[in-house]
Amino acid sequence: MRAVIVAIGVAFLISLFGTPIAIKVFTRLKAGQPIRAEGPAMHQGKKGTPTMGGVVFILATVIAYVAGHLALTTLPDAQIAQVEPTITALVLLGLMVFSGAVGFIDDFLKVRKRHSGGLNKRGKLAGQILVGAVFGAVAVYFPSSMTDVRGNATNTETVGSTTLSFIRDIPALEIGKVGAVIVIILVVMAATNGVNLTDGLDGLATGASVMVLAAYALIAFWQYRHWCADPNYTEAYCYTVRDPLEIALIAGAAAGACVGFLWWNTSPARIFMGDTGALGLGGLIAGMAMSTRTILLLPILGGLFVIVTMSVVIQIISFRTTGKRVFRMSPLQHHFELAGWSEVNIVVRFWIIAGIGVAVALGLFYSEFLAAVS
Repeated sequence: MRAVIVAIGVAFLISLFGTPIAIKVFTRLKAGQPIRAEGPAMHQGKKGTPTMGGVVFILATVIAYVAGHLALTTLPDAQIAQVEPTITALVLLGLMVFSGAVGFIDDFLKVRKRHSGGLNKRGKLAGQILVGAVFGAVAVYFPSSMTDVRGNATNTETVGSTTLSFIRDIPALEIGKVGAVIVIILVVMAATNGVNLTDGLDGLATGASVMVLAAYALIAFWQYRHWCADPNYTEAYCYTVRDPLEIALIAGAAAGACVGFLWWNTSPARIFMGDTGALGLGGLIAGMAMSTRTILLLPILGGLFVIVTMSVVIQIISFRTTGKRVFRMSPLQHHFELAGWSEVNIVVRFWIIAGIGVAVALGLFYSEFLAAVS
């Protein structure tokens, strides 16, 4: 727990004090956010606000992970050693950094062209598939060689599973290694685009991501406290996952970094996360679902992202089939803007929806544990 707290604190402080520096740097570089002409009229006042702020909390998360690992060196001998960096960390931070890199290219092209159209859809899709495929393969094909403090093998799990999972792996839904990589690619694509579509109002995606990441930190730490690899905890209801403390540490660090960023990103935002941050967070959230073996729980946990994404899908299908729009504008948050809701009201109410999804998912997770125990 000490390592997780250290990582959260370090990430928060780096993001809180590093974001103003990023604001000054991106302002000097004239890296302002272009605004779509067809978007809500009230957004034109945001034109020129620095973008690519996601660089700050991605960097803060990576540094905080290192700091958390330094704290792990003081773990009592009775606990399993997780001092050395693991494949789990490589996969999770890799998904965050390289998904963010795809977004960075998109943001860079927008700034350079002074136009809201950056990387084309095919290019962005190809980037997401490549990132998902590479780290999905690493997650599925490289088992752990972790040992306890006595040198005994304790965990030979892979980061990802070859079965679909809800709260645990579902043995009846075996999909094989190739199928698992394909599923991981799809989850990465869904999560990155879901967060990206939700990122349209000041603080909306940041606040929602904090809730989801905090939930994953709780889930992973609970799995660590009831871990099948722990020789002191071998009950039938333990969790078969790989490196859950690593997962909790990274999730906590990312949540702390987002809170620090939210200080400057809340309305009126002084900096936007851009596609850099949105795709980076989406990639990490996808990795969290994969590594905690809760892939089918993710649509509930990230319920707000699902709702916003579905609003876009419904709008496209309706317009192409009937020529009519269901919403005034999609994604959904812009529909309510055109309906007269203030930006702050929309953000807070959407945060409430995100919180409900997180609460329901955590309730399902814990109730399954109680059922297993009983």
